[in-house]
Amino acid sequence: MSFLDRPWCARCGTPFSYPAFEDMECPACLARPPAFSKARSAFVYDAASRPLVLSLKHAGRTDALAAYGRWMARAGAEILTGADALIPVPLHSGRLRKRRFNQSLLLARALSNASGVAIAPHALARVRDTSTQGGLSAKSRARNVAGAFRVRERRRSEVEVKRLVIVDDVHTTGATLSACARALKRAGAEDVTAITLARVVKPVDPLK
Repeated sequence: MSFLDRPWCARCGTPFSYPAFEDMECPACLARPPAFSKARSAFVYDAASRPLVLSLKHAGRTDALAAYGRWMARAGAEILTGADALIPVPLHSGRLRKRRFNQSLLLARALSNASGVAIAPHALARVRDTSTQGGLSAKSRARNVAGAFRVRERRRSEVEVKRLVIVDDVHTTGATLSACARALKRAGAEDVTAITLARVVKPVDPLK
């Protein structure tokens, strides 16, 4: 497994294969800044780590959650400092009934145990049952989750003027994280960052 560490994009956390300044952002973030202010991930989503992620997401394997929480806390230490709450990416009620658990909530609990940051598990709702993101292009992923999330009106006090950290299993293009961040910011969040267990990594050309 390939754990992530600096140098990385100051915004999205994608690793650089060359020396970089502390506040340097990748070409993708410069061209189209995501809605979250920062995102960090514990390790690269690849052939070595994929079985771990899928065993949690589809089989509910929870035996490694304590380790996942520690790894995510290490990767996201800078954004956990001063954070008010962790916001797990919600599943639609229909999907939750079929799967019977939300892997993002399981990861948020593990991260909370490792970091001491509280969870606000019911603040954000998935109001549209979107199709799976697998196999979609970056633009299609963004369209698929556009408007899919909303802060519950009775939970606005958990969001307003708060520094929030979205928690999910895999960061691919950032479409889901950005959709969640937009919903939280519309409801008055002061700052929204994100931590995921894994992320898809593509080579970054510093000249583009």
